[in-house]
Amino acid sequence: MSQQPSSGRPQHGDGKGTLTIHVGHAEVVIRQRYEVVSIANDILIAMWFLAGSVMFFFTDWQTTGTWCFVFGSVELLARPVIRLTRHVHLLRIHGGSYAVQEAAQDF
Repeated sequence: MSQQPSSGRPQHGDGKGTLTIHVGHAEVVIRQRYEVVSIANDILIAMWFLAGSVMFFFTDWQTTGTWCFVFGSVELLARPVIRLTRHVHLLRIHGGSYAVQEAAQDF
């Protein structure tokens, strides 16, 4: 039996391969910052709508509750703005060669 030289990489189909993706440090930092902004925005949306919903139980608070819904709607508008800003930022650091590859994980 002859042995083949090992290249240090697993052979195709043996199930032991590791996927390695090389991403620049700046891109990782940018993605993390926008993710934090997006999460904070989602929390604000929930807080505005929850507060508005509770306020609607009380007649004296219905106008304030309506304003909470307006603020929550503005925060909903901010969601795509955050995503678009992140995409433009990544395009700029990649010199226009950035391809959107994260649709399933988009925030």
